Amino acid sequence: MKGGFIKYGSCPAILIAILALGACRLGMPAALPGGPVQKGRVLAVPADQAYTGAYIDFGPTEDDVTLAAIEDFERLVGKRQAIVAFSNNWGKNRFPRHNLDLIADHGAVPLVYWLPWESRQDWDAKRIDRYPLYDILAGKYDAYLSDWGEQARDFGRPLLVAWGIEMNGNWFPWSGLFYGGGAPAPPGAAGPFAGPELYQRAYRYVVDKVRGRGAQNIQWVLHLNSGTVPDEAWNVYKSYYPGSDYVDWLGLSAYGQQYPYQKFWSVDEVFISSYREIAAVDPDKPVLLAEWGVGHFPRSGSMSRWIAEFFRRIPAECPRIHAAIYWHELWQNHDGSWSNLRVNATEEALAAYRKGVAQAYWLDHPLWVEEKTAH
Repeated sequence: MKGGFIKYGSCPAILIAILALGACRLGMPAALPGGPVQKGRVLAVPADQAYTGAYIDFGPTEDDVTLAAIEDFERLVGKRQAIVAFSNNWGKNRFPRHNLDLIADHGAVPLVYWLPWESRQDWDAKRIDRYPLYDILAGKYDAYLSDWGEQARDFGRPLLVAWGIEMNGNWFPWSGLFYGGGAPAPPGAAGPFAGPELYQRAYRYVVDKVRGRGAQNIQWVLHLNSGTVPDEAWNVYKSYYPGSDYVDWLGLSAYGQQYPYQKFWSVDEVFISSYREIAAVDPDKPVLLAEWGVGHFPRSGSMSRWIAEFFRRIPAECPRIHAAIYWHELWQNHDGSWSNLRVNATEEALAAYRKGVAQAYWLDHPLWVEEKTAH
């Protein structure tokens, strides 16, 4: 999501830890390529492959999902998408059933960035948004959470949800920075404190409320940013981990250069240490690149070579990455400059993407396990 920063590092070879989606979800995966996604299943973790997916420039609020956009992107890259992502802002006070049905009917699993704010346009970094974490914990939004959970249950089909994403950065109002950083919680504290701890509590609260309405078809993604801002000891990935019972996938945003004023970070700088750190948060959870991409900045570096290197190295060096969502978007910045992360920003970039994603390693359809019992 535009606005993030990058942490530098690489992906050491680590043995694949195959997760059966938690003790609450059992069964052998079955491939069902093509056709609408059915109820009664959840997304399986492929043993030696990864799902390909994308966010496809769905407008200023990131939720204008259309079948035409999805099909155009698939024709562009020469491959169907196993996962299609979009945002759902709390400020809309609406469960995104239309978008979910459209994606699932197409045969992909939706990934929802579920964001507790009004919108990007209304956010002022000098204040907490209208959905502060301590109000969530006080039950102020219980009716909304219950309704969302009931509608997710009624939707019934497999669904990935990343709530309160990139909380270790400084660009979203639920950031740990805005809740006291690493300060210890005073006895009996009722207000904001100890950012990561408060985020953990809010995350668990949201998940419990939604699960409590029967939405067992959701797999939850803890979605961090590769770079921690501020880069301090209290703000490390593990500080935000709400526990294995609340997380099905470890998610990560990892970008090369996104803006003209940034440097052109290498694949090493983007992925190496960030992969190592997120893999260490929980050794039994699969990793999902919930966002990845790089912009076209010819004065800085080659977009096409960067994409080609990504596809060459990730399968071998980051074996617990089992899904990757490319951020396919073009936007204008406040200073009038442009950021073009679309895979077809250049012919060479598109060719590199098409060649990379064509590998059999990248799955173009979901695999399933049967949804057995609730948490």
